[in-house]
Amino acid sequence: MAEPGFCGHCGRGLDEVDHDVCRARLRLEPPRYCAQCRRRMVVQVIPRGWSATCVEHGTVSGG
Repeated sequence: MAEPGFCGHCGRGLDEVDHDVCRARLRLEPPRYCAQCRRRMVVQVIPRGWSATCVEHGTVSGG
């Protein structure tokens, strides 16, 4: 699997800006952008957790 290059919260490159706020939000919220290709993901939140799907890289889930 490729090393993540983009922020899952804001979609910007990991080397572009400081992502401390993004990391804090990702502890509470699902990612909105694919960490590998920066595409916006389809996110579904259910009472037991969440899933986020990138058309290119598949689904990640958490809870």
